[in-house]
Amino acid sequence: MDVVNVFDYERLAAAKLAPSAWDYYQSGADDEVTLGANRAAFARIWLRPRFMRDVGQIEMATTVLGTPVSMPILVAPTALHGLAHPDGECATAPAVGAEGTLMIVSDSASRCMEDIAAVATGPLWYQLYAADRETTEAHVRRATEAGYRAIVLTVDAPRWGRKERALRSDFDQPPQVIYGNYASTETKRAIMPLTWEVFDWLRTLTPVPFLLKGILTAEDAELAVAHGAAGIVVSNHGGRQLDSAIPSIVALPEIVAAVGDRCAVYMDGGIRRGTDVLKALALGAQAVLVGRPILWGLAAAGPAGVQSVLALLRDEFAQALALAGCATLADITPALLRMGF
Repeated sequence: MDVVNVFDYERLAAAKLAPSAWDYYQSGADDEVTLGANRAAFARIWLRPRFMRDVGQIEMATTVLGTPVSMPILVAPTALHGLAHPDGECATAPAVGAEGTLMIVSDSASRCMEDIAAVATGPLWYQLYAADRETTEAHVRRATEAGYRAIVLTVDAPRWGRKERALRSDFDQPPQVIYGNYASTETKRAIMPLTWEVFDWLRTLTPVPFLLKGILTAEDAELAVAHGAAGIVVSNHGGRQLDSAIPSIVALPEIVAAVGDRCAVYMDGGIRRGTDVLKALALGAQAVLVGRPILWGLAAAGPAGVQSVLALLRDEFAQALALAGCATLADITPALLRMGF
């Protein structure tokens, strides 16, 4: 099959992965209302293209917390890449670097953070869950020592969402696919209560900046800034935690309005097309994170598939910019959009 968009990789990955692994990657919480809404919300945002502009040269390079990247498309943290490829995240990271962008390594990776950093060819951030206090502190210190440039603390998982599709598939990790950053599965499942006081303590452990991932309200965004977050990732965890939580793209404008230029704002959830990237940036995101499509590319074609997914999104984004009348990221404004029908 000729691959022309990321959905083609979705079909290829579905044919290659074990059914239970596929359901684990694809599932959302409960009735999967939020999972579907993440995509559907993009279809309710219309573009107002401008013409008679010079778009012969498209420039999309940018920086994220001071780190140069080739495009405002980053790789979101997703768990257990070892289900998709025997080398797991050690296959993904070099491919992401080859495309000139940044990977956020999951705390639930199937390879340890040090091994991933050793083979990475581009910048890395580390996504952190709150396990027990001792393990959480150790992960912050290990990530800092391994050269990760930021810590992305996920705040929306005081409990794990019920992914019923995966439960019905009786998903069980193959013995060769482990949580590479943890001594045992039991240690990983120990969740420390995560509060603003805990965040204040975490920030004392490392000089690298912290971002908070999972913020969906202006109220929490204000608190994030007040407590020293360098960035916010507007996210509903890919629809895998609280079902009926607001789609990320719908929540984005209120977060941007709340924080202004006091911290960076990124978003994930449902990014599948270059036009999705354009809409998110027009609503104020400085970059977007892509999750499941990276896993599809990895499962379908290994590192080359990861590179291909990123290249497809890069090309689609360049096409969307040109057709909308934007030669640079600075040309993207809210005036490009009309909301609703």
